[in-house]
Amino acid sequence: MNKLEQLKSMTQVVADTGDLDAMRQYQPQDATTNPSLLLKAADLPRYQPLLVEAQRWGREQGGSPASRAAAAGDYLAVSIGLEIQKIVPGRVSTEVDARLSFDREATIARARRIIDLYESRGSNRNRVLIKIASTWEGIQAARELEQENINCNLTLLFGFAQAVACAESGVHLISPFVGRILDWHLKASGETSIAADKDPGVLSVARIYNYYKQHGYDTVVMGASFRNAGEIEQLAGCDRLTISPPLMQQLADDESLLTRKLDPENISDSMERLGLDEKSFRWMMNEDAMATEKLAEGIRLFTRDQEKLESRLVA
Repeated sequence: MNKLEQLKSMTQVVADTGDLDAMRQYQPQDATTNPSLLLKAADLPRYQPLLVEAQRWGREQGGSPASRAAAAGDYLAVSIGLEIQKIVPGRVSTEVDARLSFDREATIARARRIIDLYESRGSNRNRVLIKIASTWEGIQAARELEQENINCNLTLLFGFAQAVACAESGVHLISPFVGRILDWHLKASGETSIAADKDPGVLSVARIYNYYKQHGYDTVVMGASFRNAGEIEQLAGCDRLTISPPLMQQLADDESLLTRKLDPENISDSMERLGLDEKSFRWMMNEDAMATEKLAEGIRLFTRDQEKLESRLVA
């Protein structure tokens, strides 16, 4: 078997793309989307009818231009999600507007709207994950949504405090961003590369995985945002990994042996179980410059792409 096939035998592989052809080729279990991927997908010819339909639906909702654009954005995200569901057997992740990252109530309302759109168009909430930024407010919104059987994918996760708070809140799945953690450390250190087995993003995900398994949390760990295949190989055995098509192809082209690195039956490190309230969460984040900076940057970047996408939907 090639490395992609070997990886699928120990980890659920998720497509990190909005490209339907790539999903058909690599046959992932699930797929994730975000404003950046939707913006790229919106340029593909196959999606142009969906853009026109989203524009029409947004106009029908009335309200201000901004509210119509936001409604059209949600409709388009669900439309693409429904197309993805025709290909992948599992779930598709659809993201809540990053501009709501510090508003618990608005995040809950937007998540409910996305689920309503899926269900009104023939899908089932059990095939959807609502993506929410891992701010304190986002995590608390996810806590409430999980109680309504709306499963969540907490994204833009860079720090251990975020992972602990998500598990304590009963979040279904987290997406720690491996490559962006590496980016920060390379910039901070001035180094040009770091070996995969010492990659700080890899080590962060391994720590979270071992902590969750040691303490019996059900929250799924899904490594994301990979910069190279070496990072993926070092996390073989993680619950899930969401991988871009180019990196999936690189793994598919490699016929050498892939060794499992993470295993719930082989947890050696003993870590004290933490319980975080809002004050301790914010303090731990304050002490983690990387997590604080990358979370803020990620929210800004997703917001810019959301705004670009919506500008195309109000034409």
